[in-house]
Amino acid sequence: MTSSVSPFQAQRSASTACFSVTAANDPATLPRVLGLFAKLGRTPHQCHATSFGVDAEELHIDLQYPHMTDSEAQHLARALRGCFLVKSVLTSHKQERMIA
Repeated sequence: MTSSVSPFQAQRSASTACFSVTAANDPATLPRVLGLFAKLGRTPHQCHATSFGVDAEELHIDLQYPHMTDSEAQHLARALRGCFLVKSVLTSHKQERMIA
């Protein structure tokens, strides 16, 4: 079976894995979360962290990693969910298409 996507089209599309993490607002939270990605040699394309809640007791972290496969993103999401201080992890995958 042949692919209907030309090599040119394949090079012109980019895939980005997005992670939305809710965790306890603790000084160790952000290094723990980013450390899971660092172990795989990944640096975020975008990283944004915000404290929220009545007494700023929670931390919301948004991360974007380009060129990450779905299986790799799901593996990392499972690892994040098992991380101390993390309460929830949502993931999505976005495709960007360049028009020549």
